[in-house]
Amino acid sequence: MEEEAGIKEVINGHEEKYVKEEIFTKVVRAGKRTYFFDVKATRKEDYYLTITESKKRLGKEGKVFYEKHKIFLYKEDFEKFTLGLRDAVSYIDNGKDEIKSPEVSSDPENGEEKRAVTAEEFTNIEFEDLGKK
Repeated sequence: MEEEAGIKEVINGHEEKYVKEEIFTKVVRAGKRTYFFDVKATRKEDYYLTITESKKRLGKEGKVFYEKHKIFLYKEDFEKFTLGLRDAVSYIDNGKDEIKSPEVSSDPENGEEKRAVTAEEFTNIEFEDLGKK
């Protein structure tokens, strides 16, 4: 029997278990893969999303198992994640000529404007800069 996913915490010498409540689940079957979009709640009732990709595999001795990859997406990242996903899908569907320039947004915490980092900027690593302050 499989144990429910949760967080264990010791309070006043007693072990308490908090079950991560699933609020909503959407299953998308796409060819050989299945995607699970699960909305869950933390103990403080903050919602977050887990996206799980599941692929059926044939293991040693012909035994079937499911390979799973999971990401956690938190509410404060929804907008940026959605914009990035939309741009990536648009690039695939329409080609790079259809993609807008990197998004610019303001950061209300410190009053600065932030520009989205392009793939070239993100992967351009200068090892000589690592030791500089």
